[in-house]
Amino acid sequence: MNQSSNFIFDIIEQDIAPGGQFFGKTVHTRFPPEPNGYLHIGHAKALEIDFGAAERFGGLCNLRMDDTNPTKEDEEYVDAIKEDIRWLGHDWGDRFYYASDYFEQMYEFAKELITKGLAYVCEQTPEEVRLNRGDLSTPAKSPFRDRPIEESMALFEKMRDGEFEDGKMTLRAKIDLASGNFNMRDPVIYRINRIRHHNTGDRWCIYPMYDFAHPIEDALEGITHSLCSLEFEAHRPLYDWVINHCSVPCKPRQIEFARLGITHTVMSKRKLRNLIEQGIVDGWDDPRMPTLCGLRRRGYTPSSIRTFHERNGVSKVNSVVDYAFLEHCLREELNRTAFRAMAVLQPITLIIENYPENQTEVFTVENNPENPEDGTREVSFSKKLFIEADDFQEVPEKKYFRLFPGNEVRLKSAYVVKCIRCEKDSAGKVHTVYATYDPDSRGGNTADGRKIKSTIHWVDADTAFNATVKLYDRLFDVESPDLADCDYIAHVRDDSVITIENAKLEASLRDCPDQARFQFMRLGYFCKDAKSSNPDEPIFIRSVSLKDSFRPKNDTP
Repeated sequence: MNQSSNFIFDIIEQDIAPGGQFFGKTVHTRFPPEPNGYLHIGHAKALEIDFGAAERFGGLCNLRMDDTNPTKEDEEYVDAIKEDIRWLGHDWGDRFYYASDYFEQMYEFAKELITKGLAYVCEQTPEEVRLNRGDLSTPAKSPFRDRPIEESMALFEKMRDGEFEDGKMTLRAKIDLASGNFNMRDPVIYRINRIRHHNTGDRWCIYPMYDFAHPIEDALEGITHSLCSLEFEAHRPLYDWVINHCSVPCKPRQIEFARLGITHTVMSKRKLRNLIEQGIVDGWDDPRMPTLCGLRRRGYTPSSIRTFHERNGVSKVNSVVDYAFLEHCLREELNRTAFRAMAVLQPITLIIENYPENQTEVFTVENNPENPEDGTREVSFSKKLFIEADDFQEVPEKKYFRLFPGNEVRLKSAYVVKCIRCEKDSAGKVHTVYATYDPDSRGGNTADGRKIKSTIHWVDADTAFNATVKLYDRLFDVESPDLADCDYIAHVRDDSVITIENAKLEASLRDCPDQARFQFMRLGYFCKDAKSSNPDEPIFIRSVSLKDSFRPKNDTP
């Protein structure tokens, strides 16, 4: 993260200053994702804060898989999380842990609470617990709260030994049934769940609840500052209660920050998984997904994502950021760094009638006008070219300055040409435009200084190659599909991806590396899709449009 201060850094500075609770200690944070899905842009904010705080104060940051619920956890997600964090530029060294590595200690701490009279085995069903939770004026209740310590201990040990079916019993912390904070109304801290665990296999049939496990994990790892999103603020009293009543080796401090909200997307793992399972997207790395692997495949860079989070800052107040700002951060970077290239997505043929037959010229073109150090490349030019269909109108609309009969345009870095006529197919669709060129305008400048109002891009038909181009856009047609009352599936756009076959690309792009990023002149920023491309069938993805975004016509083949 940016080294500018924020309220979390201010707290940490106070904590490590003389008289602070962590004076003389190394700042130690952790990033604790649950391995039940892929990381998304919201997780990136959290990991930037966690790793960023450690970096700022010369401390340490652990990577820990919070795998206390085996229902949807998988080692596939563990590997993907590691890959994404490394891609963003962070490293945890040898400080990689599983929460499940601490299951034995957690079990012993639970027994400690029972021994202290601070936990008991409850035989209410989940439905009964919900019905007996009470309200702000009515305490919760459990007929098992005063169960003898010895009886709860014996039952808890039998729970571990698998003597009861799932849901038969839970272990609850004995705190305050009348608390105004419902998280403190004797919360469940262990439940029976016979599901094979990705890390521990079948060794356990009881699993700790997150609110009990997480503070213990932090304490066992020596975490000083447990940084988490704002929804855990109401859970902090329980976090502190566990720390204060278990004989853990240290007492971390929990600090909450506002999570990231972005328009026109959903970031609930459940909803993202549903999009995959319903076949709306083609996986976690679909370029329309807010996942880091999806953004990476789409051509986003680690630095553009870090810039996005740095500029949004760290706050205690939830807010929603316009998706356009994420696009702006990428566009701003690629404008500086991306090589330029010419591609024609809706090709029609341009024949230059007075250009010599069988002649080819080579023009030297700058790779990036924003950075001359990026050098130049050579592009070929001949009698037959491809141009965009939108760059010709037989009957021009008002203020249309591109090709139409009698008008001149500049072919980027080549010559000035004057349109003569066009040819159409039987359906009346233009397929070929004829023009003449000014031999004295090589490079695009006229000898007599006449004004040319428009410049268009082109590719040489002799050297261009065919490629598939996919124009990705926002997945949803509403600003807030993630709201609880929104039927987000109903708002999936039919045109969130448009596939264009047989686009014509300049020859320099043929052997470009996977994920290399380019500005296709006048069309947007694109990258080669490493997942679906092959040498015979290259596929390019639009990462983000230019300010004047290109949209194909409805009759795109």
